[in-house]
Amino acid sequence: MSFAISIAQLNFVVGDLPGNARKIIRAAQDAHAAGARLLLTPELALCGYAAEDLYLRPAFLAACEQALAEVVAATAALPGLAVVVGHPQRLPHGIGEGGRNLCHNAASVLRAGRIEQTYAKQYLPNYEVFDERRYFVPGTDSCVFEVDGLRLGLLICEDAWYPEPARRAREAGAQMLLTINASPYHLGKGGEREQVMRERVQETGLPLVYAHLVGGQDEVVFEGRSFALNADGSVAARAPGFEEKMLFAQVQQAQAAITIEADVAPREGWEAELWAALVLGVRDYVGKNGFPGVLLGLSGGMDSALVLAIAVDALGADKVRTVMMPSPYTADISWIDARDMAERLQVRYDEIAIAPQFEAFKAALAPQFAGRAEDTTEENLQARIRGTLLMALSNKFGSVVLTTGNKSELATGYCTLYGDMAGGFAVIKDVLKTRVFALARWRNAHDPYGTGANPIPERIITRPPSAELRPDQTDQDNLPPYEVLDAIVERYMENDEPVEDIVRAGFAHADVERVTRLIQVNEYKRRQAPVGVRVTRRSFGKDWRYPMTNKFRA
Repeated sequence: MSFAISIAQLNFVVGDLPGNARKIIRAAQDAHAAGARLLLTPELALCGYAAEDLYLRPAFLAACEQALAEVVAATAALPGLAVVVGHPQRLPHGIGEGGRNLCHNAASVLRAGRIEQTYAKQYLPNYEVFDERRYFVPGTDSCVFEVDGLRLGLLICEDAWYPEPARRAREAGAQMLLTINASPYHLGKGGEREQVMRERVQETGLPLVYAHLVGGQDEVVFEGRSFALNADGSVAARAPGFEEKMLFAQVQQAQAAITIEADVAPREGWEAELWAALVLGVRDYVGKNGFPGVLLGLSGGMDSALVLAIAVDALGADKVRTVMMPSPYTADISWIDARDMAERLQVRYDEIAIAPQFEAFKAALAPQFAGRAEDTTEENLQARIRGTLLMALSNKFGSVVLTTGNKSELATGYCTLYGDMAGGFAVIKDVLKTRVFALARWRNAHDPYGTGANPIPERIITRPPSAELRPDQTDQDNLPPYEVLDAIVERYMENDEPVEDIVRAGFAHADVERVTRLIQVNEYKRRQAPVGVRVTRRSFGKDWRYPMTNKFRA
């Protein structure tokens, strides 16, 4: 016995029910034309993941039902093909506590113009960025269906991270496991995912096919990398990451042995993986929200240089505009390097000096500030003038402003509300400064999207970072060295390590106390920051929910 499975690793748009339905139907038609007997779509493919509080609206659920009916009807013209579609399913009794709609995170097996079976996700994640218990009711029953005599057990995402649903599917007669997924990316997640699925395979003795979503949705990115494992745990198939792909896998059954054969895309290094995640996050945020392009303040510094390179790789030079806004403290080399980089990437480059506006603000405030020395107030004025200019250009031309602050700055509050934080999308808000430098060096050595090699002038990478808001300023005037700062942020914020454990690991108590205090007291700033791409296990966003008014100190 032999048949082909088609895995639709596709990029869906939350709420675009007609568009998503058309995409699923086209994938089914392509799979049928190629001779596949089964098409797998990702978790909640019909409505996009995650639709959040849209699940609470009756009109949205009704529209999902209508879109599903259209896909069901289309399968009537595709004899011999089973299609697994992820979708929300309203419960018959409808309304739960507080008047909320009750629904399952479900997947239906469609064949010959009808729904054969529907499976409800059993384990609902409620950690990191997940909030599924707010919307869904867990299922209890297994789902096993046949394709060419082979019995297939269906799971949805989190179900496969626990032994019990897979075991129950095997007990119900499954000879192979299918899991459809929308599992947000973070660094290292791909390897973790394959290892956990290997554990399910080893426990059950069954091969497994894993269909995964690809694309950016607000803060999160789904990287694809759909795959299949043979019963011995070996990788039998793997789709490339961060791109749409119809992956075809041939299933062979000889006596009791079942094997899967398909292309196996290689795993990439972390820099290539992270770069692709940031590029996809920018491309989809801009494209799915209908912005004509982006603009950013180009300072001649490391962060804005990296964001520019990412933006050009994501959108092309014609959709990227840069603005250099020199102050009285801007070094000549910053002008030179900013112009150089804009020329290398062939983007529009403009200069708007902010000295006249800065002097006007100081003059207007002079009576109020009489007798007080200049301090961070005047530094922040410069940042806010720049933010105002960028937002004015955004209003006039419709392009979204990309902010350029990194995670190290956001953690410690080394950023200005309504200044460098002003904008619509924070590209590197989840990238620590040490990784910013590593990514810049990697990008200068690689040209993954054909937009030009070596885009970042070497001096931008090697010169000491500075906000250039006062004479001879460097970042390290106010912060520990980035190697120390980032390590503390990672341990405390991302991994929840206690302060005393970080000190015992060899970090100076004063540095740990200072950094953790800065993280705590700057929560009010982060709540007002734009969304940006999540690339670590814990980002400042949905992963991080600390009160702004908070007197607790660890």
